[in-house]
Amino acid sequence: MDRVEAYANAFLEVARAEGHLTDVEDELYRFARVYAGSDDLRMALTDPALPAEERIAVIDDLLGRKALPASVALVTMVVAAGRVQDLPAIVDRFVEEAAQLRDHEVAEVHTAVPLTPEQRQRLVEALSRATGKQIELRVVVDTSVMGGLVARVGDLVIDGSVRGRLDQLRRQRQ
Repeated sequence: MDRVEAYANAFLEVARAEGHLTDVEDELYRFARVYAGSDDLRMALTDPALPAEERIAVIDDLLGRKALPASVALVTMVVAAGRVQDLPAIVDRFVEEAAQLRDHEVAEVHTAVPLTPEQRQRLVEALSRATGKQIELRVVVDTSVMGGLVARVGDLVIDGSVRGRLDQLRRQRQ
């Protein structure tokens, strides 16, 4: 078992023991996406010149009053262990394992704007029909999509984005 999987398993066990698996999944997923998308946050949390206490203080400032104690503790554990660069991979594996417990598949969807609850529900239904699996949706607001969405379920990628359509038109013209 590699380190990412070991951490993901630990996350799963802690979240289950705390009785907040779904909430911890959601909080960690959102934090991992913020971490991956923020150069400043990545630099602050990986800077070896910054003492571990200060890096942990950054986590407490960002999550302390907004997230469950279990979520804060799990991120803090990864930061304190010097493995924060692995956080997105750890969280992705954790989310996959939690979904497998429920016999579901995770669909990561990138959209230019947040989805309404009705849009989310229609998308879950459409992806479930397309894959034949129960779907858990994780939405990432990504302005580079420009419009539409890009969905990834396992190895299947469905690109219904404006950017994807423009790229397709460029390839057809060549």
